[in-house]
Amino acid sequence: MDIRNAQVDVDNWIKNHGVRYFNELTNMAQLTEEVGEVARIIARRYGEQSEKESDKGKDLGEELADVLFVVLCLANQTGVDLQASFDKKMDLKTKRDHDRHHNNEKLK
Repeated sequence: MDIRNAQVDVDNWIKNHGVRYFNELTNMAQLTEEVGEVARIIARRYGEQSEKESDKGKDLGEELADVLFVVLCLANQTGVDLQASFDKKMDLKTKRDHDRHHNNEKLK
């Protein structure tokens, strides 16, 4: 599935299962909450904090999908073609960062 189709899927879900999109500020707060849940899993599972028993069953993929869902909602409701923006960003990063990363002593 490409990003453009994912945006359509989310829009169809909102139309068929939701009442409407939450407003942009609510979705921004929701995005922050979802990113926090991802950060908690990463910090405790891969970082130096111990993982609480209640966190051990949490699915990182599911939490990342929650982040993606809200990002797609925000793109839809603000008129952003995320596929075009992502393609443009990848092209920019490819041109700008290829040699920079290969020449970075910290990455060797």
